[in-house]
Amino acid sequence: MATPHVIEAPGSVPIKAWVEGVELEAQAEQQLRNVATLPFIHHHIAVMPDCHWGIGATVGSVIPTVGAIVPAAVGVDLGCGMIAQETTLRAEQLPDSLAAIRAAIERAIPVGGPGARGSWKEYGRHGTPAAVASEWKRMAGAYAAIVAKHPKIDRGLTAEQLGTLGTGNHFIEVCLDERGTVWVMLHSGSRGVGNRIGTHFIEKAKTEMQRRHIRLPDANLAYLTEDSRPSPTTCAPSGSHRTSRAPIATLMATRVLDVLREHLPPFQLGTHAVNCHHNYVERETHFGADVWVTRKGAVRARAGELGIIPGSMGAQSFIVRGKGNAESFTSCSHGAGRRMSRGEAKRRITLERARRGDGGRRSAGRTRR
Repeated sequence: MATPHVIEAPGSVPIKAWVEGVELEAQAEQQLRNVATLPFIHHHIAVMPDCHWGIGATVGSVIPTVGAIVPAAVGVDLGCGMIAQETTLRAEQLPDSLAAIRAAIERAIPVGGPGARGSWKEYGRHGTPAAVASEWKRMAGAYAAIVAKHPKIDRGLTAEQLGTLGTGNHFIEVCLDERGTVWVMLHSGSRGVGNRIGTHFIEKAKTEMQRRHIRLPDANLAYLTEDSRPSPTTCAPSGSHRTSRAPIATLMATRVLDVLREHLPPFQLGTHAVNCHHNYVERETHFGADVWVTRKGAVRARAGELGIIPGSMGAQSFIVRGKGNAESFTSCSHGAGRRMSRGEAKRRITLERARRGDGGRRSAGRTRR
């Protein structure tokens, strides 16, 4: 395994960055330095190869903390997840044009946002699928418990967005591996409800900093300690919402596979299925301490654990197996990273340039469905 580049500064923990051969922008490095000065960081910060600027903390960083968490380091797309499912289909069984399959997938899964756009509410002529309604019924109790403590969270769509794709860098793909085997891969988010939960606790943390008269190098590094109201334990919605990620992504994967069954020869599911996630906080033990581990745009990669690293649009993606590297807090990157925001890409990259695939070495955002 490659040796990380170590960034050290007085008064901060080390920053161990696996960035050899990739670009680490100055803004991102400054964010890493800011986080490293927080008094509750444990041992060091781990930086993934796809690291880039984010809100408060960089996307592509793993932050271990003792007695406190930074809600903005978790983010607002809580438990954002990826699925890759192998099938027994072969490349030669696909039609010359996948246009009909793509159109059918877009009819089966709402795409877009915010609000009712891209929700089952917008697709009202079809109604909410029974499987989605059933899944929400199972999840509703946990959501009600969160809302009982934090009523402001309950101000938007819930079940209407369950199992829908959203926007941003979320995608659905039908792809081939090096053997010519067909896979279904998708990247899903937590939609509006996750955004509301994340935003709520970010604001709570900022209020707590004001109450304690704590000045930070970046206001978005506001944190909650064990004696805060709410405390990190109370802030467990960030973690518990992550647990709902698996059925959300599975709902979409199931519908995509149903579309393929309608349009392609009979097939079975293959041996390999990967379901992983990022943007969450969880209790783990590292370097002799029980800590909160925040993976913002990073994937857990314990020894033997399978993960997914999607490539930038038009490039290869990778199914990876974790090495359980202690220095990375058993983590790996969650994607190709990016050289610019999606907004900047729209301003600088023409449609023709995007078609040629020369938009840059790393992804300029990613919207493919």
